[in-house]
Amino acid sequence: MKEYVLIVPAELAGERLDIAVTRLLPELTRTRVQKLIDAGHVLIDGAGRKANFRVREGQMLAVSVPAPQDSRVLPQEMELEIIYEDGDLLVLNKPKGVVVHPAAGHAENTLVNALLYHCRDLSGIGGEKRPGIVHRLDKDTSGVLVVAKNDRTHLALAKQFKDHSVTREYMALVYGQFAVRRGTIDAPIARHPRERKKMAVVQAGTGRRAVTHFEVLEIYPGYSYVALRLETGRTHQIRVHLASIGHPVVGDTVYGYKKQRLPVSGQLLHARLLGFIHPGLGRYMEFTSEPPVEFQEVLQKLRDQNFPPA
Repeated sequence: MKEYVLIVPAELAGERLDIAVTRLLPELTRTRVQKLIDAGHVLIDGAGRKANFRVREGQMLAVSVPAPQDSRVLPQEMELEIIYEDGDLLVLNKPKGVVVHPAAGHAENTLVNALLYHCRDLSGIGGEKRPGIVHRLDKDTSGVLVVAKNDRTHLALAKQFKDHSVTREYMALVYGQFAVRRGTIDAPIARHPRERKKMAVVQAGTGRRAVTHFEVLEIYPGYSYVALRLETGRTHQIRVHLASIGHPVVGDTVYGYKKQRLPVSGQLLHARLLGFIHPGLGRYMEFTSEPPVEFQEVLQKLRDQNFPPA
């Protein structure tokens, strides 16, 4: 257990408690600080407060940070397609159908299980269920993913994601033909008002801003092959945005059609490119991977007109 005693400086007067603690202890993420506050590990002048409490100059903050627990996630030997690896991070190509980290219903056979078997030195900022995980890809989304091996790298990468300075390009096969070759979807996203496991485009001011840029690469009868660049990174952003303009991702039964017209196992959405500044090397690096075999086979059959129009 680490103990900190902090005094609120003048420049943080009026800030939320969670923000003030994060500014004073930059080695902690805001999410971690909020969890500490909820657990009663942050006191103001000896009293517990909520995360949104506005602090005043001169108040004393007592912060207790419990020692990290050993991960209860078990290492599992699984094949990993590693694109790049060094002492700070690794970049891999995540297969479609693999869950990134353990959750309800997915305690084993996740990417984290495989990572713990491959290397034991993963960052602990994400918590015991998500060691090393800086960002996620949906279970049925394949493609490039970066994993942090230490807290310093994790914090630096997380800041780049937060600042939207990371380059992310996806490829998707979608239903329908676009009226334009290039465009931008700028529509806020929030939790679905009735189906809480889903996200939805909502009215301005009621969700978080979400921006997706698209370019149509190929057009087939009833389908389009598109490249997408994320300006923001909201949960299910690409799938929600494309469905909202009438072009759901092929294979997406959550935001698209329940019955698919093409014989695919899961959505045809692939994270092709990821670019960021390497925290340890201090230079910009890009990593790519091509869509999986099933995705490419569907594209080829559409090019050969071996599938009927949608």
